[in-house]
Amino acid sequence: MKKEKLFMWGPIAIALICMLYSVGLGLSGNTAEAQYSAHWPGTILLFTIAINQIILNSRK
Repeated sequence: MKKEKLFMWGPIAIALICMLYSVGLGLSGNTAEAQYSAHWPGTILLFTIAINQIILNSRK
């Protein structure tokens, strides 16, 4: 049960941490680095969706 929750909520937690990191960089004046790292959360979530779809399709 605990492992399932980690797989379900882990990518969302990592994306949230990346977003907070990007906001922190932006607030500290590092705008170029903030713009670069702002793409990480979306990329992480998109890869998670793609991997889950592949897993679901392979089970059918």
